[in-house]
Amino acid sequence: MKTIYFTAISELVYDQRMIRICGSLAKHNYKVVLVGRRYRGAPPLPEQPFIQARLFCRFTSGWLLYMEWNLKLFFFLLFKKMDLVCAVDLDTIVPCYLISTLKGIERVYDAHELFTEMKEVVSRPYIKKCWLAVERFAVPRFQYGYTVSQQIADEFYRRYGSRFEVIRNVPLNNDPFFPPVLQKKIILYQGAVNHARGLENLIPAMKQVNAELHLYGKGNFEQETKALIARHHLESKVKLHAAVPPQELKTITATAYIGINLVENTGLNQYYSLANKFFDYIQAGIPQVTMQYPGYESINKEYEVAVLIANTDEQNIVGACNRLLEDEYLYKRLADNCRQARKLYNWQEEEKKLVAFYQKIPD
Repeated sequence: MKTIYFTAISELVYDQRMIRICGSLAKHNYKVVLVGRRYRGAPPLPEQPFIQARLFCRFTSGWLLYMEWNLKLFFFLLFKKMDLVCAVDLDTIVPCYLISTLKGIERVYDAHELFTEMKEVVSRPYIKKCWLAVERFAVPRFQYGYTVSQQIADEFYRRYGSRFEVIRNVPLNNDPFFPPVLQKKIILYQGAVNHARGLENLIPAMKQVNAELHLYGKGNFEQETKALIARHHLESKVKLHAAVPPQELKTITATAYIGINLVENTGLNQYYSLANKFFDYIQAGIPQVTMQYPGYESINKEYEVAVLIANTDEQNIVGACNRLLEDEYLYKRLADNCRQARKLYNWQEEEKKLVAFYQKIPD
């Protein structure tokens, strides 16, 4: 049995992509160990069909966090027996490269993001320069890699001649599908409450939209989100909830009327994005408002599941939400298309590509 170590700086309880990836490989006779970061106040890890480990870091942000995390991860991996190591995003790639070199084992890069094009990176030139140096050094030295969209895969090939496979961040298809009986029309935003997610325009837009907005998640824009809700006196209309475990979130998503997936075009990572929430809404059978970016536009041409907007301007958000709330024919067409698209864009289909990817890596 081949042993694979996955490394991710995320909080494992909420990392749906890594739970799916590790669960699928464990099911196909791999011994899988998922290593993440233990955040203060994080809930206990639920039982999974793979091994989980969390490393606690005293620092919570900045270069000191990344230095501490990478050192702890390196020494944790150094004394473990493994046949393969997979770095999840650029912030774990250096320890994985060093470990694979020292142990003489194969290495894989799983790029959830085009890391050097994230807003938090591109908005700080010195930080971007540092991460670009890491990317230029490490990515070409990984023979095997995959990412979440064709656009990001094409960018890696353009930059480094590295061929990345595409394994989308899609949920499980849990047939049979039973549309829920909705008590009221709720607009749902799920996922990280971060900068560059259009929240500074989404919140005030709700003054002109006849529905409640519920947000589930946490992130670096939480305090600003609370302040926006208070500033616009929307406490009775906009509800900010804490992050919830994936299974609970899935149930909540199915009770919404419209899904929201906003991404500001602040860098190639955002422009090339193909967020998991986009597919979560499809799987739940609910139409959504999302961005007119290449990945979303391509899928929407095949299965019209969303109202696309060119940018996150407040009036664009208002217009798209009100179209779905008021045009029953449009809403029903998009909802029906979601039920067709969910048969293709689900983890059972992506899992086949994932397993084939790992099976081709030599022992």
